[in-house]
Amino acid sequence: MRFGRTSKAVGVAAIAALALSACASTDSGDGNSDPDASGDTGASSGGVVSVAEVNPFTSFNSDSATGNVDINGKVSYLTKSGFNYINDQLEVVPREEFGSYEVVSEDPLTVTYTVNEGVAWSDGEPIDGGDLLFSWAVSSGYFDDADAEAETGTTYFAAASTAGLDLSLLPELGEDGRSITIEYTEPYADWEIAYGVIDTPAHVVATQAGLADEAALIELIQNTPEGDSEDPQERPELQSVADIWNTSFDTTTLPDDPAMYLSSGPYIVDAMVPDQSMTLVKNEDYNWGPETQLDEITIRYIGDATAQVQGLQNGDVDVIQPQASADTLASLEAIDGVNIFEGDELSFDHLDLNYSGVFEDENVRKAFMMTIPRDAIVESTIRQLDPEADHRDSHIFDVGTPGYEAATPVNGSEMYDEVDIEGATELLDGATPEIRIMYSVDNPNRVDAYTLIAESARQAGFEIVDGGLPGNEWGAALGTGTYDAVIFGWVSTGVGVTGVPQLYGCGSASNFSGFCDEEAQAAMDELIVTTDEAQQQELQTIVDTRLFETGYGLPLFQSIGINAASDSIEGVGFSPTQEGIWWNFWEWTVAE
Repeated sequence: MRFGRTSKAVGVAAIAALALSACASTDSGDGNSDPDASGDTGASSGGVVSVAEVNPFTSFNSDSATGNVDINGKVSYLTKSGFNYINDQLEVVPREEFGSYEVVSEDPLTVTYTVNEGVAWSDGEPIDGGDLLFSWAVSSGYFDDADAEAETGTTYFAAASTAGLDLSLLPELGEDGRSITIEYTEPYADWEIAYGVIDTPAHVVATQAGLADEAALIELIQNTPEGDSEDPQERPELQSVADIWNTSFDTTTLPDDPAMYLSSGPYIVDAMVPDQSMTLVKNEDYNWGPETQLDEITIRYIGDATAQVQGLQNGDVDVIQPQASADTLASLEAIDGVNIFEGDELSFDHLDLNYSGVFEDENVRKAFMMTIPRDAIVESTIRQLDPEADHRDSHIFDVGTPGYEAATPVNGSEMYDEVDIEGATELLDGATPEIRIMYSVDNPNRVDAYTLIAESARQAGFEIVDGGLPGNEWGAALGTGTYDAVIFGWVSTGVGVTGVPQLYGCGSASNFSGFCDEEAQAAMDELIVTTDEAQQQELQTIVDTRLFETGYGLPLFQSIGINAASDSIEGVGFSPTQEGIWWNFWEWTVAE
């Protein structure tokens, strides 16, 4: 899973910028961080590249809670445009050929976003103020009137996160038809990345929902009152729009209607084979961003690391991003004609417990956490690559960052440094709770983690049920109540703090465990309006501490990335962010 547009975690959290460790790249592979720069590389323009990805594609809407998976975000990065992107140095880089954004008032914070004239979807319809307004409506939660405790009202758009934009008022459309002005009721720390990529076309959603056109959708948004949980209202037209946005872009096959997979970026999807591959070709009308060199890209879904390495060796794929392990690295080092890229990632594996069902009892949650053999899990996974690797002791901060060093001595993580079967048994007081653990059976590290956790937890009296699912199924099962505990990972953009309330805020669509804590929520509410980094760190530490104190679960380890590419593909470079190896795809070329 990932943090998306507003520093969301698809389907790993460095909510502050990550500094790469001494685990450096075998081949620096530094791409040019300026997307508008070009130079003579001695490579030919055009050509076809095949890239292996672990997870299969599931949705053309990567902003929804269920579509917020790493592979969906990567395809969006290839096929959609926006106002900026994050480079390999964790810098926000504006895309001035797409549009511009400007703070027009500091108090109250007011920002105007303008799309350049001529920028369009692949069906020829312009990307305009209506698209921006609809994107705001989806990600602001403005119309929601749900009251979780009273079980009344509605959450309309199942957005991965509404944190930040939920501080804004109904925007104003510019007279040019291509701009939108957003006024915030409080300062918003991450305002610059509120609009990264525009993922879903407003005119398509409008007509699919039964409205006459985009103008009718604009009118609906402008004339529908803000949601009020104390006076919830039925809004059938808005619900129809939300139903389309929430699920209609989810697919594993190429839709019959091209409107459901429009492009506004360098590439457009041309073919899909369910659970096997996706082929993208150049969007010939695209001229509002960096000029890409490749004519065609095929993404092959290969979950097994050994199969990815074999595919690279055989020439079936040109670029791979396998599960990192010592065996994988050794296999790659034995292949001639391959460049290897290795480094720390902005991602971490973790075990989350539901705050309901068998784990509604805090003592049961804490007893289970006492049985988690984190050191053994690290030993069987990333310590093979980095002998100095240790378990991660923060839900919020990445290992090696100043925030991590300050938080871990005080956040309560030390209680779970070692397995304590005796303490867990005492807390259970003779009970033998049945725990279903979900994880991806196609991810070797998570299979190892599950096996070690199950073996240890049974010693304390827990009855463990194997809830492992295939890689193309487990993401959709998150938050469904079909499991008690889940092992998975979050990946971050590496900038901003809005990812904290996205994952841990009361009622957030990406908060799959149901954690809701008054003290933590107050800290998160203050966090997103705080720009001082020292204060941000203090507030994040409060949240981190409450997660350990209430038995949220445990972070397991910070991930290490190993990517590799045939030396016939030039311009490839490592990035720790959620886009990973794709971060500078426009610079990739096939050597002559």
